[in-house]
Amino acid sequence: MESQLTILLPVAAVWLAAGVVADGLPRLRNTRMLRRRTGWLLVLAVTGVALTAAVLGGGLFNTGATPVDRAAAGLTLAAGPAVVATVCSVRRIRRLWAGAGAFASAPATPAPHGLRAAAAHPLVGLPLQVTALATVPALIAAAGADLGAEPGVTGPAITVGALAVVAIGVRHALRHNRFAERARPVAAPSTRTAGALHV
Repeated sequence: MESQLTILLPVAAVWLAAGVVADGLPRLRNTRMLRRRTGWLLVLAVTGVALTAAVLGGGLFNTGATPVDRAAAGLTLAAGPAVVATVCSVRRIRRLWAGAGAFASAPATPAPHGLRAAAAHPLVGLPLQVTALATVPALIAAAGADLGAEPGVTGPAITVGALAVVAIGVRHALRHNRFAERARPVAAPSTRTAGALHV
């Protein structure tokens, strides 16, 4: 069990760190800090994808009840969110990092609402945080608690996990919409004078 937990802990720690950094991106008001944190997030996301793929791949190529096999079996729940993070989040984070780099000549520039809206997009942070959440059952099983053996615990645990995912998604969507509305240009008032109404 200890060796299995040793394999899973770095994977879960990297995904958790990526989720925390992604959650704090929209609160950054300075372009330099936004670019720096986005660079950290890109490194964390790529590292999390690489570690997850390495553990899952190791489980495919190993036979028997080795610690790598047990760790890979525990990470099957996190495989789906990790694929979404690979396809969607990494690409958006890279574009956000490049967008913040456009202000490198003026590092003290306040981060525009457009960049903060892009940082708050649900596809940036949600897959990372869901992947971190999906590693929790594997950690619990590696620590010695078998939740699947108790029918009275499995159902509520799935319900709590699903509600947590929905709550995280709604929070990201509301925050993204708020920043996106601020990023829209203000419509110029009409210069036409009010005239007589012709029917």
